[in-house]
Amino acid sequence: MLKIEKSVREIHGISPDRIPDELLTATEPLLLKGLVADWPAVAAARQSATAASEYIRGFYQDATVGAFFAPPESGGRIYYSEDMSGFNFQPVMLKLDQVLEEIQKHLPDEEPPVIYVGSTTVDTCLPGFRDENDIGLEGFDALVSIWLGNRTRVAAHFDSPDNIACCVAGHRRFILFPPEELENLYVGPLDFTPAGQSLSLVDFHKPDFEKFPRFEKALANALLAELDPGDAVLIPSMWWHHVEALDSFNVLITYWWKRNPGYMGDPKHALIHALLSLRDLPEEQRRAWLNIFRHYVFEFDEESVAHIPESRRGVLSAIDDTMARKLRAHLLNNLNR
Repeated sequence: MLKIEKSVREIHGISPDRIPDELLTATEPLLLKGLVADWPAVAAARQSATAASEYIRGFYQDATVGAFFAPPESGGRIYYSEDMSGFNFQPVMLKLDQVLEEIQKHLPDEEPPVIYVGSTTVDTCLPGFRDENDIGLEGFDALVSIWLGNRTRVAAHFDSPDNIACCVAGHRRFILFPPEELENLYVGPLDFTPAGQSLSLVDFHKPDFEKFPRFEKALANALLAELDPGDAVLIPSMWWHHVEALDSFNVLITYWWKRNPGYMGDPKHALIHALLSLRDLPEEQRRAWLNIFRHYVFEFDEESVAHIPESRRGVLSAIDDTMARKLRAHLLNNLNR
């Protein structure tokens, strides 16, 4: 276990019925102690792993889920193969009850095979679960997902949505880093990833500081959040987080929501286009484009276009759903030439 000097700030006494607005716009992680302690699912988990599994099974209606299986020697790490030509796990599609049975079978094992189900929509695989176990995010249409398995660890990565992750069964450890730590986390490929998001290539259980020397700088700014059943952690958009499930049976429910309008595009698409269009320009041209992006994107305000008649601002006009469609059409037209 890495030694992390600072812990995430704890907040107590928050009602799950309505999360306060000031928390939903937080810019640093928060540990929400006991947020979902009264959920029936948490009560079942406090009895035993078997009771928690049976409670979940009560909502099961023949749903198929994507699962990862890895050998015991993986140490729970969901990762690449040794040479990064593939992955260290086998993806399979199974009925959820089969996954629960497989986890149950290996509960007594000291070194079980890794069983992991990630980011599966709760309403699809467990209809009715949220009638008894839910939190209130007024004004946001959150994507609610379940993550379950045995002892697993997922390398540091970030998600674009804001997130409240609720620990239902087992214990979870989150190690979090601010977005600025990108260069110190030694992130792997953008387009070849175990589960959709780019990962830090550092093994947090045995970090190689000779191979990854800047990782020590990242650790200086790391925050630790350790969750008991019933606790939740709020992870703001773009914060890196390394996640460990510590018990023989673990369940996490996440709420992802975006504070930006639905018509906005995915920023990652802009990054890929920038790799195509900007990265290999001569240095002086890259510097010029950096200034252009600063002016029109990162520091844009009304003054940036005040000198242009509103009827002639074109793509610089205020963006709504109609303008977003025009911008996409403009991009597609140019990309397909």
